Amino acid sequence: MAVARELGDVDLVSVDSMQVYRGMDIGTAKPSAGDRAEVRHHLLDLVEPSDEFTVAEFHVAYADAIASIGQAGRRALLVGGTGLYHRVVVDDFDLPGQWPDLRVQLEAEPDTAALFSRLAEVDPLAAGKMEPSNRRRVVRALEVTLGSGRAFSSFGPGVDEYPPSAVTQIGLRWPRDVLAQRIAARVHDMVSAGLFDEVAAVEACGGFSRTAVQALGYKETLDALAGRIGNDEAIDMIITRTRQFAVRQERWFRRDPRVRWIDIEADPVAEATTVVLDEFDT
Repeated sequence: MAVARELGDVDLVSVDSMQVYRGMDIGTAKPSAGDRAEVRHHLLDLVEPSDEFTVAEFHVAYADAIASIGQAGRRALLVGGTGLYHRVVVDDFDLPGQWPDLRVQLEAEPDTAALFSRLAEVDPLAAGKMEPSNRRRVVRALEVTLGSGRAFSSFGPGVDEYPPSAVTQIGLRWPRDVLAQRIAARVHDMVSAGLFDEVAAVEACGGFSRTAVQALGYKETLDALAGRIGNDEAIDMIITRTRQFAVRQERWFRRDPRVRWIDIEADPVAEATTVVLDEFDT
């Protein structure tokens, strides 16, 4: 927002896999109505929470957004931290199709380890790049490999390759202890702002799709609303899982040598805005 205010010709593009869902505002920390009225934002509120939404669909929506920004004579500042979505749009990945009937068959297998073993047989390169317990990725890799007849790992460039890019990438890095405090405060603020009511409202109006329910904080809140866990336990779980995600997120982006890192000590706006503005000037 500070950069957009300073430059005047910048639109903000959300690169967040969960801000695409309407009604999931508090838990995904969407920009406020005031911010959105002041600066044009893109790729927010694209589908209902009951709809599945894939990275391939996001890729198409992103291309449309960038085209419209360019046609308006404006510039785009991409904001967000969903690692795979970020790589797909920055490096314009060749994305495989969908085979829903095959996916249903694979999902019917309850043993994730068995699915991973099968993946290791048909595409060992893909299997070697993912956690055996990551059921969603294992199923997707098998779906693509079996459905297309082409190894999932052959769709590229792969996430381990970092070709030259026209996109300038800037990462903000907090000290771990400060980040942990900010995460805890953020979760408590979300709860105070009505996270539990938001989740209850979504559940009452069609519920969550397989992809939407992966959003941090929503599974835990659903469990609390159903009485499976207490509210305090749900809040503690959200904080813990968000901290774990933040660690994974930093590791993901740290592997990319093209990212310019700015170490933040106190105020990211004051410390980072000048750097971002310099990049836009060049």
